[in-house]
Amino acid sequence: MLRVLAVDDEKPALEELLYLLRSDARIRSAEGATDATEALRRISRALDAGPDGEDGIDVVFLDIHMAGLTGLDVARLLAGFARPPLIVFVTAHEGFAVQAFDLKAVDYVLKPVRRERLAEAVRRVRELVVSARETRQPEPVGSAVPGPAVPAPVLHTAPAVAPPGAPPANAVGAEQIPVELGGVTRFVPIDDIAYAEAQGDYARLHTKDGSHLVRIPLSTLEERWASRGFVRIHRSHLVALARIDELRLDAGATTVRVGAAELAVSRRHARQLRDLLMRHARG
Repeated sequence: MLRVLAVDDEKPALEELLYLLRSDARIRSAEGATDATEALRRISRALDAGPDGEDGIDVVFLDIHMAGLTGLDVARLLAGFARPPLIVFVTAHEGFAVQAFDLKAVDYVLKPVRRERLAEAVRRVRELVVSARETRQPEPVGSAVPGPAVPAPVLHTAPAVAPPGAPPANAVGAEQIPVELGGVTRFVPIDDIAYAEAQGDYARLHTKDGSHLVRIPLSTLEERWASRGFVRIHRSHLVALARIDELRLDAGATTVRVGAAELAVSRRHARQLRDLLMRHARG
């Protein structure tokens, strides 16, 4: 069972989060902190006690906007420890997802927190904690027992993010990719995606209805979706060939129009793209 620290400088939000956490049978204990300083003091005490100590903490559910140090600041400080607790961000703001996952957050839950969405975050944390405990190497008598290792960023075919257990984007018969928006997991048909845009180690998928951020590098999508007619036109863009409405050549520069978007084509991809478009036009 999990030992949780929840951190939020808004007392009503903290009390609601603690109520939801304590009602989850997978949670052994859930304590609260109303500022970053108090949270860091408790985490430091937990780390000194070791993973099996009375004050141990498996995961911190962390608000981002707080007075003084922000949740992102706290996560950066924890990254300096050898065995920090896992992090789940709980925030009203969607715009920090990329920074959150760069800091190896397990999940990113949007407020107002829904019980079902929080339960999914708890499930992800529990899987990582149980896995770390099961793979923990036996130690000689009298030696310190290491805590759970900090997980690498969770790169599901998902946060803006695919939940664990969802089919990978290149699985046989996989016609959809799971994304999260407003704390709700939706399944976007791959055929609805006009183009994908690189954003660091993530990609933003553009459809006629909007965009979705997923924790998958553009190079991975390029490999997985090549058979579905997606082509790389630039280091920043992967485009569905069938969605290209127009190819333009202007003063040596090549661009394509995809719906309302005009995208640059790099020189190294321009000739291949023209050949592909010609073959596509011939059927």
